[in-house]
Amino acid sequence: MVGICALTSINAQETYRNPIINADVPDMSLCRVGDYYYLISTTMHLMPGAPIMRSTDMKNWETISYVFDKINDGDRYDLKDNKTVYGQGQWASSIRYHNGKFYVWFTANGAPGKGFIYTADKAEGPWKLIQRPRHLHDGSLFFDDDNRVYIFCETGHLVELNEDLSDVKEGGTDMILFERDAEERGALLEGSSVFKHNGKYYLCMISMKWGVPNRYRREVCYRADKITGPYEKKVLVETPFEMYGGVGQGCLVDNADGTWSSLIFQDRDGIGRTPCLLPVRWIDGWPMLGDAEGKVPNDYSKPFQSMEGITSSDECDGNGKTYGYAGEKESKLKLCWQWNHNPIGLFINQYGVTENAWSVTERPGFMRLRTARLADNVFNAPNTLTQRMTGPKCNGSIKMDISKMKDGDRAGISGFQSDCGVLSVKKDNGKCKIVLTKESMKLQQGNRIIDHVDAEEVEKVDINTNTVYLRVYADFHEKRDMTWYEYSLDGKKWIKIGGEIPVKFDYTRMFMGTKFAVFNYATKKTGGYVDIDWFHYEADLR
Repeated sequence: MVGICALTSINAQETYRNPIINADVPDMSLCRVGDYYYLISTTMHLMPGAPIMRSTDMKNWETISYVFDKINDGDRYDLKDNKTVYGQGQWASSIRYHNGKFYVWFTANGAPGKGFIYTADKAEGPWKLIQRPRHLHDGSLFFDDDNRVYIFCETGHLVELNEDLSDVKEGGTDMILFERDAEERGALLEGSSVFKHNGKYYLCMISMKWGVPNRYRREVCYRADKITGPYEKKVLVETPFEMYGGVGQGCLVDNADGTWSSLIFQDRDGIGRTPCLLPVRWIDGWPMLGDAEGKVPNDYSKPFQSMEGITSSDECDGNGKTYGYAGEKESKLKLCWQWNHNPIGLFINQYGVTENAWSVTERPGFMRLRTARLADNVFNAPNTLTQRMTGPKCNGSIKMDISKMKDGDRAGISGFQSDCGVLSVKKDNGKCKIVLTKESMKLQQGNRIIDHVDAEEVEKVDINTNTVYLRVYADFHEKRDMTWYEYSLDGKKWIKIGGEIPVKFDYTRMFMGTKFAVFNYATKKTGGYVDIDWFHYEADLR
C-alpha cells in the first residue's frame, strides 16, 4: 500500500502529550500495512460497530470504516421490551493483515455466545462476515509462518482454527499454555495481544487487581520459542500515570524503520479508556515499554492531539458514508456517528405508509429524526445518535427545528452515560418546554434489562418558538467528570440551565466513556420529527 507520507518512528526522545487519543478507545488491536497503521476498538452496543481507524504517525487518527452495520442477535440489540446490550455486544476485536487481506475477529458478549470473523480486501471495506465460531473471550487472531491459524484468548488459552477460518479446527491445538504464578493469583489476566519477533512468540496481557491501592494495572508478557510453550513471563510496564493509576492492555507494532511502538490504554473514569503511546525498548529479547525509566512519556508543554478524525462537527449536508440499513439508499452519515443499539431504518406510520425513521435527504441540509417506536426514557429510545466526548474538556451543541413534534415527544442532547444529564424539549398539551433532568439507569445484571430509570427534574423553561439551540459541556480534567447545559432561542444569547451534573463510568452498566447523544423519542404517538440543522463540536486541548 502507498501512504500519503513517510512513517515516523516513535522513540524515547520524541515528546508528545499522553493519552495520545484522549477519548474512549478501549481494547485496541493494531497492525501496520505499508505506510499506514490500522487500529480497531471496542464499541459494544453502538452501531455501526468495530471502528477501523488509520494513522501514519501513531498520533493522529481518523475513522475510515466500520466492520459491520448492525448485529442481528435478538431483540436486545434492537432495544425492544427494555432489553439491551449495554456493556456487552462487540468486544475486544483483533485486526490482522495476511496474504493480501484484512481479517477481524471479535466476540459478542452475552447470548448466543458466538464470535465473528470478517474479512476485507481494504481496511476501508466493504467487510464480509465469513464465520461465527464459538465464544472466545478477548481473542487475539494469529497467522503463523506455516499458515496455521490460532486464537489466543482468555488467560493463556490457545485455540487452533481451520486454515480457511471456517471454524475451530477439529483435533487441532486446544490447550492452556501456562499456570498463573503466585504474583498473578487473584489478578484479572486477559486482553490478549500476540505477535512473533525473531522466531519467538510474545503474548501480552493486562494484569489487574480490583481494590488494590493506586488502581494496580500493568502489562505483562509471556514469551516462548514454540507456540505451545513453555512460556516465561516478564512485566513490560508497571508505573502510575498522573492520578489514574497504571496503564495496561493494548498492542505492540513494528515501525517501517525496524523500531517498535505500543498503544496501551488507561482507565480515566468518565472519559473512558484512553490509549497512551509508548516507545518499545528491546532489552534481552523483551519488548520493554515506556521511556528510559519505564515511565509513560508525557510533555505537558504540548497540547493533546486533535480528535477531529474521531469526533467532529456535522453540518448535516449528507456528506458522509452510505449505510446498508438506512431508510433511503442515498442517506449518509459522517463516520463519527454511531447509533445507540441497532437503528430503525424504515417503519410503517399510523396510516399504513412506509416512512424513513431518519434521513439527511428529506430536507436537504438537515438530519431528520422521526419517532418510530414508543419509549419512556432516553436509555431505551431507538435512533439515538452518539459520538465520543473528548478530554480534557469539550462541548457539543445542536440547532433543532421542533415544529413537527407531537404531544409526548422528547428531543434534545445529553452527555450520555449510565448516570447523566438530559436536556430535552418536551411537548405536552400542545406546548413546549426545555427541561433539564438528572437521570440514572438501573440494569438487571443477569439479563441486561432496564429495570428502571430514576429521573430528577432540575429546571424547566417554557418556550414558544420553532427553533431551539441546545448545548452540553463536559470537563474530565483531573477526574472532575462533570457536565453542564445551556440553551438559546436565537443562537446568540446562551443561558445556563440547572447546575453541574456528574457522569460516572460504570463497568456494571454501560462500560463506556461518556458520549454526546442526540435523540428524539415518542411517549404517546409515533410519527413526529425534529430536524437537526447542525451539530457543532469544540475541544479544549490544553
